[in-house]
Amino acid sequence: MSLVDLVRSDAKILEIARHLDGLSHEARLAETRALSGTDQKTLFRKAADSPPLALAFFVPEGTPPLSPVIHHGKNSQPLFRDFQKRWCRQPEHPDQLCGYNETVVRPLIGPGYFVAHETEGGGRDPRGAIVVDYFMVPEGPVAAGWPPVRRNSQGLQRFVYDKTRDYMRRVSAHVSIGEAHRLEKRVMGWFILCREDR
Repeated sequence: MSLVDLVRSDAKILEIARHLDGLSHEARLAETRALSGTDQKTLFRKAADSPPLALAFFVPEGTPPLSPVIHHGKNSQPLFRDFQKRWCRQPEHPDQLCGYNETVVRPLIGPGYFVAHETEGGGRDPRGAIVVDYFMVPEGPVAAGWPPVRRNSQGLQRFVYDKTRDYMRRVSAHVSIGEAHRLEKRVMGWFILCREDR
């Protein structure tokens, strides 16, 4: 069975995780990209039964500071669905990560910088233990070659990223699923991420 088949069946999240963990990166990426927006919504709900995420899921322990880690993504929006979230750890901020969104429209709309951290209560928010927070942008240096940091209220990116938070859940050892919220009220959609092997 493929990931699509498992998501559309009564398979539990642990069975889905075992399937994805047994694939190569290329096969895992192809299967995550095959999910529809409805599949992503279903997977986010199934992932409520997964162990909570930690920051080290996104930037593994031992990764040098300011060394980027790429997660390939696909969202549930009608256009420009493929993207990358690029993450790094800043040495002066050990309790958070920073990153931005690389898309084909990034030169037009902006990078969509964020800070990722545990949710309130030590990561016990039922929506997810880690939040990608666009209310915040990195302070201090970021990875070499990244675009200049801009606040999400600037320019066209305010229509995409401003006043937004993404709540993240674990799917497997490399795959996570997120739900995007605007102003903590409206669910804007879902997206799946697949971390590159290093």
